[in-house]
Amino acid sequence: MQLGYTILYVEDVTATVAFYEAAFGLTRKFIHESQLYAEMETGTTVLAFAGNPMAEFNDIAIRPNTLGELPAGFEIAFVTDQPEAKFKTAVEAGAVSVKVPTAKPWGQIVGYVRDLNGCLVEIASPVAPKPAND
Repeated sequence: MQLGYTILYVEDVTATVAFYEAAFGLTRKFIHESQLYAEMETGTTVLAFAGNPMAEFNDIAIRPNTLGELPAGFEIAFVTDQPEAKFKTAVEAGAVSVKVPTAKPWGQIVGYVRDLNGCLVEIASPVAPKPAND
């Protein structure tokens, strides 16, 4: 078993794709002609967006993601060598600042924003490797 997709259900797939391009510098892989599904280029695991009506189509019930509610109990994490600069870019593109990038005890710098759907997004530096023991 391996993780293949992370799919977020959203109100507007095309607006979400445009936001992720502007806020996080991602590139769209494709948007389905129905405008109800899209995938982004993110490396080996696909980040995808499905329109809320797709949940009903798939015979599942969801709580829609919205900025008016607390974020759901998950986050998307983007890793970058420039977390402070990328955090600023995301906020300038319309992300809602939750917590500015802060140094963590394990050596990582981590900040949080919410996307236009209210989803929690972590922007972090890579985890610093532990020094090898002599």
